[in-house]
Amino acid sequence: MGGEARQRRLDGLRHFSEPDVLVVGGGINGIGLYHELAHRGVKVLLVEKEDFCSGASAALSRMVHGGLRYMENREFNLVRESLKERNRLLRNAPHYVAPLKTTIPIMDIWSGLLTAGLKFIGASRRTKRRGAVLIKIGLTLYDLFTRRDRALPTHHLTGCAKTRRSWPDFNDKVICSATYYDAWITHPERIGIELLRDIDALEAETLALNYAQASGMQGNRVLIKDRVSGEQVSVRAKLIVNATGAWLDFTNATLSRDATEAKTRMISGTKGSHLVIDNADLRRALGGDMIYFENHDGRVCIMFPYFGNVLLGSTDLKVETPEQAVCSDAERAYILDSLSAVFPKIKVSPEQIIYTFSGVRPLVQSNAHTTGQISRDHYTHLIEPSDGFASPILCMIGGKWTTYRAFGEQTAQRVMSLLGRTRSVSTKKMAIGGGRNYPTDPGGWINRVSEQSGVPLARVSVLFRRYGTLAREVADFISIHPDAPLSGAPDYSKREIRFLVEREYVVHPIDVLKRRTSIAISGKLNGDVIAAVVEVTGDAFGWSENERFRRLIETKDHFMKFNSVSACALDATHERMVGFWAGAVHGERVQRNVGSEFRMVRQRIHCARNGSRR
Repeated sequence: MGGEARQRRLDGLRHFSEPDVLVVGGGINGIGLYHELAHRGVKVLLVEKEDFCSGASAALSRMVHGGLRYMENREFNLVRESLKERNRLLRNAPHYVAPLKTTIPIMDIWSGLLTAGLKFIGASRRTKRRGAVLIKIGLTLYDLFTRRDRALPTHHLTGCAKTRRSWPDFNDKVICSATYYDAWITHPERIGIELLRDIDALEAETLALNYAQASGMQGNRVLIKDRVSGEQVSVRAKLIVNATGAWLDFTNATLSRDATEAKTRMISGTKGSHLVIDNADLRRALGGDMIYFENHDGRVCIMFPYFGNVLLGSTDLKVETPEQAVCSDAERAYILDSLSAVFPKIKVSPEQIIYTFSGVRPLVQSNAHTTGQISRDHYTHLIEPSDGFASPILCMIGGKWTTYRAFGEQTAQRVMSLLGRTRSVSTKKMAIGGGRNYPTDPGGWINRVSEQSGVPLARVSVLFRRYGTLAREVADFISIHPDAPLSGAPDYSKREIRFLVEREYVVHPIDVLKRRTSIAISGKLNGDVIAAVVEVTGDAFGWSENERFRRLIETKDHFMKFNSVSACALDATHERMVGFWAGAVHGERVQRNVGSEFRMVRQRIHCARNGSRR
């Protein structure tokens, strides 16, 4: 069924040759715009060259926030808009977005006041640690911005004695603390997927396709290449929207005919890397809060409990190309060193870093002297066909995850104006996916779904935590055939994974492990679970044994390269490889290069077991 669903979407692409709007880029901003346009009755095609929400949209700090420090850059409107959107996400996606109690350790009373004032008027580039007075001013403004739409408690300051009792492992220099509330998001990529599924349910004249790249021009038509089959289809849209984020400038060059406009830089990307750490002392020291703190160089960092581990980040480094988004050794060292600013007695070893992830923030092109001074705001820029393009191109520039809906709404309004249409629909109160009809009595809802589907109560409870009210659909799917725990991750099941593969645009096993589930980022990744997901995905797509083996190697190598997962953590893979290998030898002719890959992976595993570094 997974292969059939993909084929139906490809067939739909062939008949979608003249959409009103072609949206290039399926990150959260592109999906947000697609969602807005679909509700306005626009015929819209969305293409994404990788998986949906696989770039910067998957690399956020898992926070939904107003941006406390943006106020020093005079971005009050952005902070106000972000706080409004944070509150809307708390209401519209309660299954994934929840309040996050945040504590700021404070080491001085007056520090940073003069520097912040000079930065505010543009007379200084320096960053200095912020003291209690400056933090109090910022948090007071934070509360004032939401006084008419209060969704979370207001801030408070805590004296030295109580701070010490609550966080005994704090740096001895901490003299007090401030506590306020923002929000955190458990599964950001899933919100993107559920927005797409909501549009599918509308049966609107729309189509979204991942692993489909805008690869060039053919006259006045854009060539769309299916990166799975290699097939190309050409489309001509009245308007193209470039929502490729950090890739925006590269995409413009692809869609241009040597236009001068295409050579103009609009994006100034900065890389942000995060670590997921398995350290019991650090987890205990947090006391359930997020700690929002400043590193020795003044860079703001965060750490908070996440799926039983600790999420710690982030860096903010200028990069030339988005492909550089891999956490480097220097970044790991920087992030680990930042711990000493808050918890100097807690030591984290490199082996306790179980996962890393990186992304490039698509920030507005800037000549700012520090990355912290680059605006996180967003706007659109229109490139006319007269500038050498086949169609007008509307570029979505900048933005942050929290404001995706507002950015999509604002862009949709401009799109409608360019198309000469007036229909307007508000998505401000529109629930998302499993947040729709969210029960006030979750226990009663879970009981009813268990009774109606026949799926055990404990299992439905887990599904509800993962998918909200979509758990009913998952439970019904599970109940149709016999189910079994997923090897390597028994809190998931084979039928659950099969549901995701068939219903949620999965093409590669990596899509399941990284973006449809929390298996990878929660530290549950191992060789057995990779092999099990390959099996389920392969069954859905009808892959040969040779293809399954190739995907197994590809998946393992991906996590080693992009997420710092050690070969030792995946060493169980070799046992499943032997099974695939035997099946391939007995079932079909095997290409020679597969054998060499197999021997290479076995050698890597052997090296890792004998003490090779991560």
